[in-house]
Amino acid sequence: MINLVDVHKAFGANQVLRGVTVGVPKGTSLVVIGGSGTGKSVLIKCILGLVSPDLGTVEVDGRDATRADRDAFLARFGMLFQGGALFDSMTVWQNVAFRLLRGSLKRPKAEAREIAVEKLRRVGLSPDVADLYPAELSGGMQKRVGLARAIASEPEIIFFDEPTTGLDPIMSGVINDLIRGIVTEMGATTVVITHDMSSARTIADNVAMLHGGKIRWHGPVSELDTAEDPHLRQFVTGSPDGPIEALR
Repeated sequence: MINLVDVHKAFGANQVLRGVTVGVPKGTSLVVIGGSGTGKSVLIKCILGLVSPDLGTVEVDGRDATRADRDAFLARFGMLFQGGALFDSMTVWQNVAFRLLRGSLKRPKAEAREIAVEKLRRVGLSPDVADLYPAELSGGMQKRVGLARAIASEPEIIFFDEPTTGLDPIMSGVINDLIRGIVTEMGATTVVITHDMSSARTIADNVAMLHGGKIRWHGPVSELDTAEDPHLRQFVTGSPDGPIEALR
Protein backbone atom coordinates (compact mmCIF):
# COMPACT_ATOMS: atom_id res chain seq x y z
CA MET A 1 0.00 0.00 0.00
CA ILE A 2 2.88 2.38 0.84
CA ASN A 3 6.26 2.16 -0.82
CA LEU A 4 9.27 4.46 -0.40
CA VAL A 5 12.37 3.89 -2.53
CA ASP A 6 15.67 5.72 -1.91
CA VAL A 7 13.94 8.81 -0.48
CA HIS A 8 16.17 11.79 0.29
CA LYS A 9 15.06 15.08 1.83
CA ALA A 10 17.11 18.05 2.99
CA PHE A 11 16.18 21.44 4.41
CA GLY A 12 19.07 23.68 3.49
CA ALA A 13 22.23 22.06 4.83
CA ASN A 14 20.24 19.74 7.10
CA GLN A 15 20.05 16.34 5.40
CA VAL A 16 17.07 14.71 7.15
CA LEU A 17 16.38 11.62 5.02
CA ARG A 18 19.38 9.96 3.39
CA GLY A 19 18.01 7.20 1.20
CA VAL A 20 15.03 5.64 2.95
CA THR A 21 13.59 2.49 1.39
CA VAL A 22 10.68 0.83 3.19
CA GLY A 23 7.29 -0.64 2.32
CA VAL A 24 4.03 -1.19 4.20
CA PRO A 25 1.87 -4.03 2.85
CA LYS A 26 -1.87 -3.43 2.72
CA GLY A 27 -3.64 -4.08 6.01
CA THR A 28 -0.46 -4.23 8.09
CA SER A 29 1.00 -1.97 10.76
CA LEU A 30 4.49 -0.50 10.53
CA VAL A 31 5.93 1.12 13.65
CA VAL A 32 8.81 3.53 13.00
CA ILE A 33 11.03 3.93 16.03
CA GLY A 34 13.92 6.30 16.58
CA GLY A 35 15.02 9.23 18.68
CA SER A 36 13.90 12.83 18.35
CA GLY A 37 15.10 14.60 15.22
CA THR A 38 15.80 11.43 13.25
CA GLY A 39 13.34 12.24 10.44
CA LYS A 40 10.24 10.28 11.50
CA SER A 41 7.82 13.18 11.04
CA VAL A 42 9.39 14.17 7.70
CA LEU A 43 8.88 10.58 6.56
CA ILE A 44 5.13 10.85 7.22
CA LYS A 45 4.95 14.24 5.50
CA CYS A 46 6.56 12.71 2.40
CA ILE A 47 3.95 9.93 2.35
CA LEU A 48 1.14 12.48 2.72
CA GLY A 49 2.60 14.57 -0.10
CA LEU A 50 3.01 17.56 2.21
CA VAL A 51 6.75 17.49 1.51
CA SER A 52 8.29 16.52 -1.83
CA PRO A 53 11.42 14.37 -1.65
CA ASP A 54 14.56 15.71 -3.28
CA LEU A 55 15.30 12.27 -4.66
CA GLY A 56 13.51 8.93 -4.71
CA THR A 57 9.87 7.90 -5.04
CA VAL A 58 6.90 7.69 -2.67
CA GLU A 59 3.95 5.64 -3.87
CA VAL A 60 0.60 5.04 -2.18
CA ASP A 61 -1.41 2.20 -3.68
CA GLY A 62 0.81 2.36 -6.77
CA ARG A 63 0.40 6.11 -7.33
CA ASP A 64 2.97 8.88 -6.93
CA ALA A 65 2.10 10.72 -3.70
CA THR A 66 3.39 14.04 -5.07
CA ARG A 67 1.17 13.96 -8.19
CA ALA A 68 -2.15 12.74 -6.82
CA ASP A 69 -5.37 14.75 -6.74
CA ARG A 70 -5.06 16.31 -3.29
CA ASP A 71 -8.64 16.08 -1.99
CA ALA A 72 -9.22 12.52 -3.15
CA PHE A 73 -5.74 11.49 -2.00
CA LEU A 74 -5.99 12.93 1.51
CA ALA A 75 -9.51 11.55 1.97
CA ARG A 76 -7.91 8.10 2.22
CA PHE A 77 -5.96 9.03 5.35
CA GLY A 78 -6.74 9.43 9.03
CA MET A 79 -4.33 10.72 11.65
CA LEU A 80 -3.97 10.78 15.41
CA PHE A 81 -1.76 13.76 16.17
CA GLN A 82 0.73 13.95 19.00
CA GLY A 83 -0.99 15.59 21.97
CA GLY A 84 -4.43 15.07 20.45
CA ALA A 85 -4.55 18.45 18.64
CA LEU A 86 -8.24 18.95 19.38
CA PHE A 87 -9.96 22.25 18.60
CA ASP A 88 -10.72 23.95 21.94
CA SER A 89 -13.66 25.96 20.59
CA MET A 90 -15.48 22.90 19.24
CA THR A 91 -17.40 20.29 21.18
CA VAL A 92 -16.13 16.73 21.28
CA TRP A 93 -18.53 15.49 18.61
CA GLN A 94 -17.64 18.41 16.32
CA ASN A 95 -13.96 17.51 16.71
CA VAL A 96 -14.63 13.88 15.85
CA ALA A 97 -16.82 14.82 12.87
CA PHE A 98 -14.49 17.60 11.67
CA ARG A 99 -13.90 16.07 8.22
CA LEU A 100 -17.53 15.01 7.91
CA LEU A 101 -18.78 18.57 8.25
CA ARG A 102 -16.79 20.02 5.34
CA GLY A 103 -15.06 19.28 2.05
CA SER A 104 -15.48 16.24 -0.16
CA LEU A 105 -16.55 14.03 2.77
CA LYS A 106 -19.30 16.38 3.95
CA ARG A 107 -22.38 14.77 5.50
CA PRO A 108 -25.61 16.30 6.88
CA LYS A 109 -25.04 17.61 10.40
CA ALA A 110 -27.33 15.07 12.08
CA GLU A 111 -25.64 12.19 10.27
CA ALA A 112 -22.17 13.52 11.11
CA ARG A 113 -23.11 13.71 14.79
CA GLU A 114 -24.50 10.17 14.73
CA ILE A 115 -21.25 8.86 13.23
CA ALA A 116 -19.22 10.82 15.79
CA VAL A 117 -21.17 9.34 18.71
CA GLU A 118 -20.68 5.84 17.31
CA LYS A 119 -16.91 6.38 16.95
CA LEU A 120 -16.77 7.72 20.50
CA ARG A 121 -18.50 4.55 21.65
CA ARG A 122 -15.93 2.52 19.72
CA VAL A 123 -13.10 4.09 21.72
CA GLY A 124 -14.92 3.58 25.01
CA LEU A 125 -16.55 6.99 25.53
CA SER A 126 -20.25 7.38 26.30
CA PRO A 127 -22.64 9.63 24.30
CA ASP A 128 -22.81 12.19 27.12
CA VAL A 129 -19.20 13.14 26.33
CA ALA A 130 -20.21 14.34 22.85
CA ASP A 131 -21.35 17.82 23.93
CA LEU A 132 -18.45 18.52 26.28
CA TYR A 133 -15.41 20.58 25.28
CA PRO A 134 -11.84 19.20 25.19
CA ALA A 135 -10.83 21.22 28.27
CA GLU A 136 -13.40 19.26 30.28
CA LEU A 137 -11.70 15.94 29.50
CA SER A 138 -8.70 14.17 31.00
CA GLY A 139 -5.60 13.56 28.90
CA GLY A 140 -6.56 9.95 28.27
CA MET A 141 -10.06 10.93 27.19
CA GLN A 142 -8.67 13.58 24.84
CA LYS A 143 -6.44 10.93 23.26
CA ARG A 144 -9.50 8.70 22.75
CA VAL A 145 -11.35 11.59 21.10
CA GLY A 146 -8.36 12.08 18.78
CA LEU A 147 -8.48 8.39 17.92
CA ALA A 148 -12.23 8.60 17.23
CA ARG A 149 -11.57 11.53 14.87
CA ALA A 150 -8.83 9.57 13.09
CA ILE A 151 -11.24 6.74 12.24
CA ALA A 152 -14.42 8.79 11.71
CA SER A 153 -14.20 8.76 7.89
CA GLU A 154 -13.28 5.03 7.72
CA PRO A 155 -9.83 5.75 6.20
CA GLU A 156 -7.79 3.13 4.40
CA ILE A 157 -4.54 4.39 5.93
CA ILE A 158 -4.05 5.74 9.45
CA PHE A 159 -1.03 7.53 10.91
CA PHE A 160 -0.34 7.69 14.63
CA ASP A 161 2.20 10.27 15.83
CA GLU A 162 3.50 9.36 19.31
CA PRO A 163 0.07 8.02 20.40
CA THR A 164 0.97 7.59 24.09
CA THR A 165 2.91 10.81 24.74
CA GLY A 166 1.95 12.35 28.08
CA LEU A 167 -0.03 9.34 29.31
CA ASP A 168 0.66 7.18 32.35
CA PRO A 169 1.69 3.54 31.76
CA ILE A 170 -1.80 2.15 32.40
CA MET A 171 -3.55 4.58 30.05
CA SER A 172 -0.77 4.04 27.49
CA GLY A 173 -1.57 0.34 27.56
CA VAL A 174 -5.27 1.06 27.09
CA ILE A 175 -4.61 3.31 24.08
CA ASN A 176 -2.19 0.81 22.54
CA ASP A 177 -4.77 -1.99 22.85
CA LEU A 178 -7.49 0.27 21.40
CA ILE A 179 -5.33 1.16 18.41
CA ARG A 180 -4.42 -2.45 17.74
CA GLY A 181 -8.03 -3.60 18.02
CA ILE A 182 -9.42 -0.84 15.82
CA VAL A 183 -6.88 -1.13 13.00
CA THR A 184 -7.28 -4.91 12.96
CA GLU A 185 -11.06 -4.57 12.86
CA MET A 186 -10.92 -1.97 10.08
CA GLY A 187 -8.22 -3.73 8.09
CA ALA A 188 -6.45 -0.38 7.76
CA THR A 189 -2.85 0.09 6.72
CA THR A 190 -1.10 1.79 9.62
CA VAL A 191 2.10 3.75 10.22
CA VAL A 192 3.00 4.60 13.81
CA ILE A 193 5.76 6.95 14.94
CA THR A 194 6.92 6.31 18.49
CA HIS A 195 9.83 5.92 20.86
CA ASP A 196 7.64 3.91 23.25
CA MET A 197 8.66 0.27 22.97
CA SER A 198 5.43 -0.95 24.59
CA SER A 199 3.53 0.74 21.75
CA ALA A 200 5.80 -0.90 19.20
CA ARG A 201 5.31 -4.36 20.67
CA THR A 202 1.53 -4.00 20.94
CA ILE A 203 0.68 -2.30 17.64
CA ALA A 204 3.31 -3.42 15.14
CA ASP A 205 3.34 -6.16 12.58
CA ASN A 206 6.69 -4.80 11.42
CA VAL A 207 9.19 -2.34 12.89
CA ALA A 208 11.61 0.03 11.18
CA MET A 209 14.44 1.69 13.09
CA LEU A 210 15.25 5.16 11.67
CA HIS A 211 18.48 6.85 12.67
CA GLY A 212 20.60 9.43 10.90
CA GLY A 213 18.10 9.61 8.07
CA LYS A 214 18.46 5.92 7.22
CA ILE A 215 16.58 2.73 8.03
CA ARG A 216 19.04 0.85 10.24
CA TRP A 217 16.82 -2.20 10.76
CA HIS A 218 13.48 -3.39 9.38
CA GLY A 219 11.72 -6.61 10.25
CA PRO A 220 8.81 -8.34 11.99
CA VAL A 221 8.08 -7.30 15.58
CA SER A 222 8.71 -10.90 16.66
CA GLU A 223 12.42 -10.37 15.89
CA LEU A 224 12.70 -7.05 17.71
CA ASP A 225 14.36 -8.48 20.81
CA THR A 226 16.67 -10.91 19.04
CA ALA A 227 18.01 -8.77 16.17
CA GLU A 228 21.70 -7.98 16.44
CA ASP A 229 21.80 -4.54 14.80
CA PRO A 230 23.71 -2.32 17.28
CA HIS A 231 21.50 0.76 16.70
CA LEU A 232 18.37 -1.26 17.40
CA ARG A 233 19.85 -3.00 20.42
CA GLN A 234 20.91 0.29 21.99
CA PHE A 235 17.51 1.88 21.38
CA VAL A 236 15.51 -1.09 22.68
CA THR A 237 17.62 -1.44 25.83
CA GLY A 238 18.01 2.30 26.42
CA SER A 239 21.75 1.95 26.88
CA PRO A 240 23.90 5.13 26.78
CA ASP A 241 26.67 3.10 25.15
CA GLY A 242 26.53 2.30 21.45
CA PRO A 243 26.55 3.86 17.98
CA ILE A 244 23.78 6.36 18.88
CA GLU A 245 25.42 9.31 20.57
CA ALA A 246 23.72 10.37 23.79
CA LEU A 247 23.92 13.90 25.17
CA ARG A 248 25.93 13.80 28.38
